[in-house]
Amino acid sequence: MEQPRRITDSFPRRRRPPPGRSKAKRCPQARPRAPPPAEEPPTPPPDQALLEMLRRFDLTWEYGPCTGITRLQRWERAQALGLSPPKLVRDALLEHGDNP
Repeated sequence: MEQPRRITDSFPRRRRPPPGRSKAKRCPQARPRAPPPAEEPPTPPPDQALLEMLRRFDLTWEYGPCTGITRLQRWERAQALGLSPPKLVRDALLEHGDNP
C-alpha cells in the first residue's frame, strides 16, 4: 500500500544556516545597512481636557453612531441634522486635524 503524498514533497528542501552564522559572514559582498532616515520630532500630545471632551463627544449617542466615519464627519452630520453639537469639538478637530 502506498503512503499518501504530502504537499511538501513537491518542493525542494532548503537547508538553514546553523545558528550564529549571519549572512555577512557567508557573503563578503554584503553591505552594511544604512542608518534609518531621520524622523521628525513627535508632536506633543494634546492636553487631557481636550481628550476628555472628544471622548464625551464620541460616547454621546445624541449625535448619532460614530462607526465608519471620522469625528469631523460626525460633527458635520449632527450639525446638518440640527442637533447642535459643541463648537469646541469642531474647533479642536480642525486645529489638530493631522493628529488622529
